[in-house]
Amino acid sequence: MAVANIINQESQQRQFSFEVLPPLKGTGTDKLFGDIAKLCELNPAFINITTHHSEYVYKELSDGRFERQRQRRRPGTIAVAAAIQQRFNVPVQPHVICSGATIEDIEYELLDLQFLGITDLLLLRGDKAKEDSIFKPTPGGHAHTTDLIQQVMRFNEGFFADGTPIKNPGKRFDIGVACYPEKHEEAPNLEMDMQYLKQKQDLGAQYAVTQLFYDNEKYFQFVEKARTMGITIPIIPGIKPLAKLTQLTVVPRTFHCDIPEALAREIVKCKTDEDARQLGIEWTTQQCRELYAHGVNDIHFYTISAVDSVVEIVKQLA
Repeated sequence: MAVANIINQESQQRQFSFEVLPPLKGTGTDKLFGDIAKLCELNPAFINITTHHSEYVYKELSDGRFERQRQRRRPGTIAVAAAIQQRFNVPVQPHVICSGATIEDIEYELLDLQFLGITDLLLLRGDKAKEDSIFKPTPGGHAHTTDLIQQVMRFNEGFFADGTPIKNPGKRFDIGVACYPEKHEEAPNLEMDMQYLKQKQDLGAQYAVTQLFYDNEKYFQFVEKARTMGITIPIIPGIKPLAKLTQLTVVPRTFHCDIPEALAREIVKCKTDEDARQLGIEWTTQQCRELYAHGVNDIHFYTISAVDSVVEIVKQLA
């Protein structure tokens, strides 16, 4: 069943989905597949797979000069998605991003995915490259998620990006997008950021998954405001349990979200990473129970560095 249909089904059954990260180039997939095996015991609604911008690295030449080279450090999102689908028989949803890709690159990704029978996509602009101060679109690529959505919808209608008809159009792609209860870091304000979400919906997005958050009230307020703006698509809360002491400062800086004062006070009392991990499990379990109490049945977990914590949380919620 397509992810959009899973999310929109009328039954009130509670369900989970998980995000995983492809392994670094050359490290193999054993750990990833071991983690997914644990997650699949929880009967996930779907698993999505991240992808990342290529990065510049500097290689020293024999004459002492340095040459800048572009390198992809986490290749294989499409291959990993296909392997998960085949090995575990669970719906998969790879990320397709603007960052680091030309329109033609994206077109070939769509063709590969369609050939593999993978038609659920999470469309994102993607992060800026580490070496850039602001997001810079790849020459010949897209600057915004809305542009990417339009390309995929045009593909769904049976046309390549240059307007050439596709001789044998395959199954249509279903589209999910991201949203930000505490606003995207580059948005001037939340209202404008939510207008972009409305545009994504109007162009064809069928549901949205939020950036991670630790204060449910911000999610509730975001959804309420979205509905008043005419955003009707499902908005799935994205949750990530804290797992280490350092995440008190790393998570807000990396994901541009607030740590609630009550949680921060408890973290500073922790003496070890295991103390912090247990606190993360307790806080996230309570977060999920409060979401349930407000009628939320779909919860998306960001599992990176927290697979065992997520497994324990889901078991506690059963």
